[in-house]
Amino acid sequence: MELSNQPSFDAPIPGQSLTMELGSRPWQSPAQFTTVDETIDYYMERMSSEDFMLQLADVLEMGTPVTVLANTIQMSSVMEGVHTVDVGMLVLPMLMEMIMMVGDSAGIQYDSGLENKDKPKTRDTLIAKVISDYEKEVSGAGLSDREEKEVKDEVEEEEEPKGLMARRT
Repeated sequence: MELSNQPSFDAPIPGQSLTMELGSRPWQSPAQFTTVDETIDYYMERMSSEDFMLQLADVLEMGTPVTVLANTIQMSSVMEGVHTVDVGMLVLPMLMEMIMMVGDSAGIQYDSGLENKDKPKTRDTLIAKVISDYEKEVSGAGLSDREEKEVKDEVEEEEEPKGLMARRT
């Protein structure tokens, strides 16, 4: 591949996106639907067509998560001026349910996108694992029942305070 020192003139001019007349873009105009009910009716009608369901089933079979599909659908409608961003976020759970219903009716094993497989373990499960590991280690060391209970009490006392306004001391 040869690199040319010639400038490329087929790129957009800097600031070209700012030269359009105000209100000429769909997202710069008032939304077509302003309430959640109107927007749900729009999506129900649009998603109930057979062509849409077949395309949706194909995309679900490819392994695309339901959350990604629903977010893509609602954001494209925002960009087309169908509804606002906030109405789209409120309608998102209904879109996900509708997509999952299409997947269920087609018998597709889909990824909902709601489970985080790489999610780190919570603090409570980590503490329980540390306690169980320590108990195994202690039981092999031959501590008495009283000493084991004291160790458990010490570990349980070290929990951090919970809540919005909790402070470390």
